[in-house]
Amino acid sequence: MERGLKDYAFLVLKGMGMGAADVVPGVSGGTIAFIVGIYDELINSIKSINGKSLKLFFTGKFAAFWKMINGSFLFSILLGIGISVFSLAKIITWLLVEHPILVWSFFFGLVLASTWFVAKDIKGWNWKTIFGFVVGVVVAFYITVATPAETPSYLWFIFLCGAIAICAMILPGISGSFILVLLGKYFFIMDAVKTLDLVIIAVFGAGAVVGITSFSRVLSYALKHVRNITLAVLSGFMLGSLNKVWPWKEQITTVVDGHDLMIENNILPNQYIVEAVVLMLVGFFMVYFLEKLSMKVSK
Repeated sequence: MERGLKDYAFLVLKGMGMGAADVVPGVSGGTIAFIVGIYDELINSIKSINGKSLKLFFTGKFAAFWKMINGSFLFSILLGIGISVFSLAKIITWLLVEHPILVWSFFFGLVLASTWFVAKDIKGWNWKTIFGFVVGVVVAFYITVATPAETPSYLWFIFLCGAIAICAMILPGISGSFILVLLGKYFFIMDAVKTLDLVIIAVFGAGAVVGITSFSRVLSYALKHVRNITLAVLSGFMLGSLNKVWPWKEQITTVVDGHDLMIENNILPNQYIVEAVVLMLVGFFMVYFLEKLSMKVSK
């Protein structure tokens, strides 16, 4: 696909949207990729990083390697993600602590709208797509109610966290950041980013590269051969994840394996109700606007 400088600038902005979502434990960068119309190209581009393309790289055929992996596209997306992660990590974590209801309200509206638009792309509902949708809802809901674990900080485990979290990050509705919360490493990784702990960042990044290049092949095959069922599962993931992004929560202390852990339970709206509804609508109509814009661009 031939692109100009303006197109790549827009790709960087889309990458920034993905990065901003990935920083929040409960929202998926994959959701943003779906909304802005780059999901299939992203998965296929990642999939192209394989033995054949790497052979071109290690034999010095850099131009052929770059073209084969859709390098300009991937670089633009990764640049945008990097800009968001390193610039927004402090802001997002501060907002989640100081204004959690307002932040979660915005993302609740965003994920709700995303569920509708992904499901809308399914061409024909039948028992297979309905079953896939239900499976997606159940799996995502279970993940949101699972109890965070106390885990080690060895480098091999950080590598494993990177491989697992990146797979979730490219699945709409399943947040890679929330997977890190369940693995007990969200704030650990966020602190590494904020303090530029290069060893932790490098090990986590290496795990992410291994995880995403492997998992992208599975997703690419599924989207190509069983697209409707795959979209049904992905939209189910989004709907099931709404339990996690419900704005009103209470924190309670529970003992797990001899350790005191803070977990969150959803409660009925009790404050900032008007502001929350407004932000939900903002998130919802932002997705609607982006969807219409991407349809217009694709034409």
